[in-house]
This record gives sequence, structure tokens and C-alpha cells, in this order.
Amino acid sequence: MIPEDIPTVSVADLPAGGLTLLDVREHDEWVAGHAPEAVHIPLGELPAHLEDLAKLPDDRPIHVVCRTGGRSARATAWLLANGWDAVNVAGGMKSWLTEGRPVVGERGEVPPEVL
Repeated sequence: MIPEDIPTVSVADLPAGGLTLLDVREHDEWVAGHAPEAVHIPLGELPAHLEDLAKLPDDRPIHVVCRTGGRSARATAWLLANGWDAVNVAGGMKSWLTEGRPVVGERGEVPPEVL
């Protein structure tokens, strides 16, 4: 369940470009399929990647995505508590795919998929 005070946006309402997208899924999920411009830091590794987070653009919110929205809500809450402007992506990569947004994989000839 996503807390009511977490800023959330649907995939349909995301801008087409200029998006800072942080994917907090596990490595195997990322390899199978992810948004082309996303940055990958698994949820459990966020505190260890403060330097990487600091390199993200600070002139717009970080949109946080996972598979369906639960982990990304937790990551969004953590980012907000630590000074970042963050928004949870409702429905996660499953909705991303359903909305026809591009997905790329890291498995060579195997077509990308959302695990």
C-alpha cells in the first residue's frame, strides 16, 4: 500500500522527455528490461549511493519506478526525507510497458521484458 502523503504520478501523466527516472528494482529485473534513460540503483542500495544521487539533475524531480509501485514508494519516501525532490511512478514498469513507453534489455538477442 502506498502512503497517501507520497507524491505519485501515473505513467500516462509523465512528460515525454526531460525526465529523471530512477529504477529501484533488483539487478535481474533491470537486465530483463528497463526504460532507456533510467538510472539504476536497487532500493536496498540507495543509502550507499549518495554520490550517484547527488549527480542527478536538481532542477526537476526524480521520478522513481519499480515493478508496480511499492518499492518505488518506499524509495520516494526515503529520498524526500533526505532532501531530494522525488515522485513515485504509480504502476511502475508494468504500467510503463502497458502505456507503450520504450523498454530496453541487457540480454543480447533476448527481447526486453518487465519482470
